[in-house]
Amino acid sequence: MHETITINSCKERIGVEKRPARIQQRLNKVYVLQVATIFVGFVIFGISENIKGPAIPRIQFDFMLSEAQVGTLLSLNSLGYLIACSFTAYLTRLWGIKRVTVMAFASMTIAGVFMFLAQQFGWFTASYFLMYIGNGMLEIALAILGARIFVRNTGMMMNIAHGFYGLSSIAAPLIATGLMKVTIYGYTLDWRGMYLVMLSLSIIPMILTLMGKFPEAEEETAERTPVSTLLRDPALWLTVLILTFGVVSELAVGGWLVNFLEKAYDWDTVSASGMLSMFFVCFTFARLFLGTLTDRFGYTLSLIVFSLASGLCTFGALIFGEPAAFLFALSGAGIAMIYPTVMALIAKRYPKESDTVITFTVTLMGVGSVIGNYLIGGVIEVTKHLYGSDTSLGLLRGLQAGYGVIGLCALLCTVSGIVLYSYLHKRKEIV
Repeated sequence: MHETITINSCKERIGVEKRPARIQQRLNKVYVLQVATIFVGFVIFGISENIKGPAIPRIQFDFMLSEAQVGTLLSLNSLGYLIACSFTAYLTRLWGIKRVTVMAFASMTIAGVFMFLAQQFGWFTASYFLMYIGNGMLEIALAILGARIFVRNTGMMMNIAHGFYGLSSIAAPLIATGLMKVTIYGYTLDWRGMYLVMLSLSIIPMILTLMGKFPEAEEETAERTPVSTLLRDPALWLTVLILTFGVVSELAVGGWLVNFLEKAYDWDTVSASGMLSMFFVCFTFARLFLGTLTDRFGYTLSLIVFSLASGLCTFGALIFGEPAAFLFALSGAGIAMIYPTVMALIAKRYPKESDTVITFTVTLMGVGSVIGNYLIGGVIEVTKHLYGSDTSLGLLRGLQAGYGVIGLCALLCTVSGIVLYSYLHKRKEIV
């Protein structure tokens, strides 16, 4: 009898020991699916954002568009993005993050189908707009997912996740260019087929999302801080300034670096584009390999250090001229860290309201980005007039002043970070 009890007791103990192992294994599988959804989602995000470059000239030719019409088409990027920012957080609370993420991927896939079928510019414009609605929803959804899932080593994981965006941003234009030349059974894919194929890749993370489980029930039942209270938090507004200045500096490089190198230093297109590619290489590898430093230094201090490094590199390149042009590329390593580190800071400081805070900051960032790009163009024009609109000196000084705004934004990001650090330090709330 005693032996039987002992054996049964052993079996019970073994069962108790195995149960946590099974639970842990199941939790690991859930986490892997969650992380895979975010990483692959950022790959798709990078693809949808960066395949337009090779396609725009062909789209312009097929629809016989003027430069103004092309500009209007591209402006749908910002408009769709801002509209998506306005309702994504609300839909997340209403339907849950899983459904909203699936909707984002689905809308991008459907947009690819409509682009393939569109034979009139009006239908194509509507399809393009739908793609950027999905694009904006996806960015907000991925940021919210990251804030909820990356509870440990948040800065490192956020930077790695955004690093996948950088990798796909490097590869997307090359893949798009190759796909447009592919012929299947006598049919050349061209830009329509390319958009169909590339955006259909959204089905992969959509399946991962449907298979996964995401922490949203707890978020919905947790006590939330009223929006009015959040808006009275100076740290929130300083975070908006940091994100806005950082992203303006980041995005402006893609639009102005090649133009600057070609016109200021007479570089050919291949060389200037190569320098832009090096910027994105530094940008991507920084996110992949330097993210762990943000957890070690703290997010607020990291924002100060990395934005300062980017600003100094930019002004160093402008002051020392063509021999120091490599500093333009190196500046990408610093500015790359701003967006994901801000997301990590929000996840830590506002864990219950991360969806609301992310939507608020990213929406204002989008408005600031539009203003920033107009400001750069305006500074170039004003400076050209001061030095002579039709002179090479006027062009050079105008471009230098305009690109200086990019460096200035990085330094303003640093100043905002210092003010935020001082505010949080006084309250003993350093993140």
